[in-house]
Amino acid sequence: MTAATTVYARFRETALRNSEAGFLNVLPETAGIYGIPAGEISYRAMLERVEHWRSAFASRGYGEGHRVGLLLRNRPVFIELWFALNALGVSVVPINPDLRTSELEYIISHSEMNAAFVVAERRAEVETAARQAGRAIAVMTDTDEVPPPFGGALAAAAGDGTTECALLYTSGTTGQPKGCVLTNTYFLHSGNWYRDVGGLCGLKAEGERMITPLPLFHMNAMAVSLMAMLSVGGCLTMLDRFHPRSWWQSVRDSRATCLHYLGVMPSMLMSAPETDQDKAHNVRFGFGAGVDKLLHAPFEQRFGFPLIEAWAMTETGSGGVIAANVEPRKIGTSCFGRPAGEVDIRIVDESSNDAPVDMPGELLVRRAGADPRYGFFREYLKNPQATAEAWDGGWLHTGDIVSRDADGDLHFVDRKKNVIRRSGENIAAVEVESVLNRHPAIRQAAVAATPDQVRGDEVAAVIIAEQAGVDRALAEDIVRWSLEQMAYYKAPGWICFVDSLPLTATEKIQRGGLKDFVAKLMGEGAFIDLRDLKRRQV
Repeated sequence: MTAATTVYARFRETALRNSEAGFLNVLPETAGIYGIPAGEISYRAMLERVEHWRSAFASRGYGEGHRVGLLLRNRPVFIELWFALNALGVSVVPINPDLRTSELEYIISHSEMNAAFVVAERRAEVETAARQAGRAIAVMTDTDEVPPPFGGALAAAAGDGTTECALLYTSGTTGQPKGCVLTNTYFLHSGNWYRDVGGLCGLKAEGERMITPLPLFHMNAMAVSLMAMLSVGGCLTMLDRFHPRSWWQSVRDSRATCLHYLGVMPSMLMSAPETDQDKAHNVRFGFGAGVDKLLHAPFEQRFGFPLIEAWAMTETGSGGVIAANVEPRKIGTSCFGRPAGEVDIRIVDESSNDAPVDMPGELLVRRAGADPRYGFFREYLKNPQATAEAWDGGWLHTGDIVSRDADGDLHFVDRKKNVIRRSGENIAAVEVESVLNRHPAIRQAAVAATPDQVRGDEVAAVIIAEQAGVDRALAEDIVRWSLEQMAYYKAPGWICFVDSLPLTATEKIQRGGLKDFVAKLMGEGAFIDLRDLKRRQV
């Protein structure tokens, strides 16, 4: 039997082999939030749903070259539509539901999507964004009939490993998100990597059950968690998001044997009082990144399983993943392991020279062997210059600062890029600045990360106001206005009004100086704390 070369083919193979096994598990809490049925969905039942959608899309002329937007959160229908469209050679564009009109307008226009399936409460907003983008696509819910694709029919094709499977948008430093073109091979390799990696995060050939609160519009859940379970015939429980108070009950109810996390989660869980139920679960390991190094060992001791720190990014997929999945893991040192033989790395200083042992530098990665881009993203859509810059010299430049110790283990230090990492979301400072600078009371704004015990980073804005007499009321007005303009997590959590900003000779914001400036002002208590105004909006 030939190996599957598409996500749909991989799913179909597994579904035919494990037809009665559970594929997706919807817990009652998640079902109540989404208004969908609770319970397990077998591989056979999911295959029937996928085939129903595949037939409907095929009859309307969807084919290779089309893209379909999916704003469906972590509902099973996201996966149904993805697999069905993949069977026809159609790519999907997962959409972060926190994005607002102007952000949606950009993604609809840039991706040139041909239709979108969304949750009912966002339909009108997405339709408005599409009209404003000059691309009046059909915007549907999963209870509607499949519409014809905007722009006309195309021939369906089974596709292969090189076919575009998904277009994921990732924040950068130039303001607008970049669209990462991800192929079928990207997803299949991710599943293969997890299936085969072994060590402390080895997966069993059958009966594996994973729980994740991470969103399907990120590569972690879409390419790693989902493809891992699909590749071993396991069962995935997807929550709508992380709920600290009900987390352990969800873990127990799901009968999870492994879980995925981001750094903010262990911090929240460790802040809860200890109970005699802390180890009442079946979890063998957690897989993620960013755990507070001071909490790493105490968490493992309290809850009874290892947190496997790993490193990857949307651009690398699992082609360049590095994980601390074997001992010694050097717990409490921000260690994320050492590269396996199939991954080449360099750590370079600002002059592109190899950094000595224990000296921080930028991490460069590539696949070892004949194809240095195997398993990585194919390109940034419509941005060959950014793609070439990312691969300058034949290495993917990650923008992450790490160090390598004498044993060859890697330790995360900081981010070179001017990106704020808040609760797992990447926020481009210049994007937030460009929005803030449109506020009538703001002459100039500069944004930087400030440490946050719960969320990793928080958005701090230093602002030169148009007039004197600034106060907390104006700061609150700016945040409330920001929440209408962009995703809630991008809005400032801290604001400080200043008379001047650290600028370069060409009047650009001096990024290194800004970070020190923010830290100094924070230490002086000059910032206004507005974090309580930041709330996820429906």
